[in-house]
Formats: sequence, C-alpha cells, structure tokens
Amino acid sequence: MLKDGVDAIGDQWRAERPDLGDLLPMELFGRVYRIAALMAERVERVYQPFGISRAEFDVLATLRRSGDPFNLSPKQLSDTLMLTTGGMTGRLDRLEKAGLVERQPNPDDRRSLRAQLTPSGKDTVDRAVAVGLELQRELVAKLSPADARRLADLLRQLLAVVGS
Repeated sequence: MLKDGVDAIGDQWRAERPDLGDLLPMELFGRVYRIAALMAERVERVYQPFGISRAEFDVLATLRRSGDPFNLSPKQLSDTLMLTTGGMTGRLDRLEKAGLVERQPNPDDRRSLRAQLTPSGKDTVDRAVAVGLELQRELVAKLSPADARRLADLLRQLLAVVGS
C-alpha cells in the first residue's frame, strides 16, 4: 500500500507517544483535511477564469440550485452556506459589483432584500459548475467505480456522525 505524509505523521506520533494508542482517527481526519485543502486550491484555479472565487461560486451555485427565479434572502444564503450575515454581505457586494447578482426588494417584506442571479451570473455559474465537476470526475476516475461509491457512502456516514 502506498505511504503518504499522513502515515509519516502517524509514525512520528507512535514513536514519540506510544501511549496514544490507535491513531486511525487522526489519520482519517488528516487525510480528509488534506484532500479538502488540496481540492480548494485546485477549484480556486478552475474558477479563476470565470472571475470568481470558490466562495463566490458557492453563493452563485446556491442561488442556481434554488430554481427559477434563482433568488434567496441573504439569511437563506447564510444558513445554507453556514456563514455569518456579515460574511454573506461581503460576498454579495462583490458579486453585485461584478454584475452576477442583484439585490431586489422582497415582495413579501418591504424591509428586506433578496439576492437574485443576473443572466450573466446564471451563465457564469452554469459554465463554472461544469468545469469544476469535470475536475472532480477526472480525480475520482482514478478510483474504481465501486471504491468511489463505497467512499461516498463512508464519508456520508462520517459526516452524519460529525454533524450530529
């Protein structure tokens, strides 16, 4: 089996602190963290030609997935993306300035606004999601289909435990 940097870290801990016992949990989460960090870098590069960051893509994608008319309140966006309202305001400001999102009055509550994809925003996110998915497909294709499915199932179970 191929050894990686996480194995080296585990070996160091085993040598220095044998009393820690089983390090499998550390190794699992270490790999999850590393995969997430490496993918974040790759995805940033993939979205760069579209003039958006991964964080901005997340907002555009959330609006796009919401279905026509592709608008949500900033609170709905914040809740979905697990962001503070202040963080969401900054993202919406940048996206609005780029012409990808516009803020519109909420027809149900005149005191609030809704963020809506512009036609340019919809086009941008539609193209970006296809390129991002292709990157993910290329990487997952290195696994057998059965291994990829099993990994997805195991990660779903782990996420349910962590999220509970």
